[in-house]
Parts: sequence; structure tokens; C-alpha cells
Amino acid sequence: MKLKYLVLHLILVVSCYYTHAQKQYFTSLDGTKIAYTDEGEGFPVLLIHGFINTSNSWNKTVLRKQLLSDGYRVIAPDLRGNGDSDKPHNDAAYADDAEVKDIIGLIDHLALKKYWSIGYSRGSIVLAKLLTQDKRIKKAVLGGMGVDFTNPNWDRRLLFAAAFGGTTTPETEGAVNYAKSINADLKSLHLQQVHQPVTSITALKTISAKVLVIAGDEDKDNGAPFDLHKAIPSSTIKIVKGDHNNTYKTADFAEEVCSFLY
Repeated sequence: MKLKYLVLHLILVVSCYYTHAQKQYFTSLDGTKIAYTDEGEGFPVLLIHGFINTSNSWNKTVLRKQLLSDGYRVIAPDLRGNGDSDKPHNDAAYADDAEVKDIIGLIDHLALKKYWSIGYSRGSIVLAKLLTQDKRIKKAVLGGMGVDFTNPNWDRRLLFAAAFGGTTTPETEGAVNYAKSINADLKSLHLQQVHQPVTSITALKTISAKVLVIAGDEDKDNGAPFDLHKAIPSSTIKIVKGDHNNTYKTADFAEEVCSFLY
């Protein structure tokens, strides 16, 4: 009998690692419906996905598996305009850090008094702004990002805003084609770039949470991670092997993040 129960336990554990968690929903301040997953028990860890992505991007990562295995509660929203969340097509729906307000609303909805958060790629851009507004975050990980997002006229943001607005270049054509292939909402992706949060160097210096800046050694697209680290007072930096699209899925990334958090 003991063997039978052990096998059943293992099946349940493997199932939670490899199946999609059931989406839940809450309504944000402007009526936008935000989808999220909420798995496990224990101290809460919020995962914030990147551009042209959803909360599902975390599902098969070593990091998510490790957090759940170690007894943490893992919460992952679909940012507005992505996945199963609403996809409004008006500028006002994305302006004034709407995505940051959504997350604050989600944390209020879940009645969390404190939590940790991990962002990757554009998720780190959203998280950086969130860190300046929500003191309930005690530790945070900014993954796959350098310092360039602090520039309100960042050329890469403007390039991708134009691309998803209909003006592509050889550099952006692949991203647009990929978005089309997965039936992503191009208008929403355009507005996400137009109204992407900007956090100044001065604002970064006000962050009181402990922060890990982490990037792949082949990730050169978004400026220097070392400069981002220098701008945040209580931060450390780690460079692991990997490129921008795959680093967050690796065991090395998970090991460094968990070592920092724990």
C-alpha cells in the first residue's frame, strides 16, 4: 500500500509541473479582466512574463518546478493584452502604467501582505516600475534586462512599437511573424510598446527591496545588466550561460534565482 501511495504522489507532483494550471480571473480598476494562475502554498512568488508571451511561458521552466517543489506559492498573471486576459485596443487602457496597476490590484485581490517577484525580459521592465510603487515586494529578480529601458526614447522600444503598428524592419520582422503565428493580438502588442513603463535611474535608486539582476552571457539586446545593477542600491548581479530567449528556462538560471531568494 505504501508503494501505491508513493506512486500516486509522484504522479500528482509530475502533473503539477507539466500541465497548465487552471486560470483564475479578477477585474482590474478600469474593468479589464486579468487572468492569472495561483499554485502551491507557502510564501508567495509572483512571476511576470515577457513580450509576446503569457504566464504559460513559465510552465515548463526549471525555476517554476523548483519553487513549487520547495513549497512556495507561485502566482503568474497574463499581463493585459496577452493570453487569457482582456485585450483592449485603446491607448488609455495601456497608459499611466496600467500593467503595474493591474499587478497591484491582483496583490490586493489576493490579500498578500508581502511577496517576492521575478520578471523576465519585458516582465523585468514592468517589475522595475512596480518596485518603486509597492513596498510589499521584499525581494525581486530582474532577468534578461539591461539599463536601456530607463530611457523614455529607447530606440528598441520605438522600433518594436512601429513594427507592431505596421512598419517592420529586418530586425523586427521575425518577432511580428512569430506573434502572428501564435495568434497574438498585434494591436495590443503595439500599444504595450507605445506605453511601456519607463523607470528613471533616479527612481531605481529609491528601490528598497533586495534585487538580483541576472542575464545570459549572450544576451546583448537591452543594454548592460551591470549598469542596471549599479543603479539599484541593494542589488547583486549574476551572469549565466544563455541567450535572451532561453536563459530563464535553464537550470543555471533557476539555481542562481533560488539561491538569491532563499
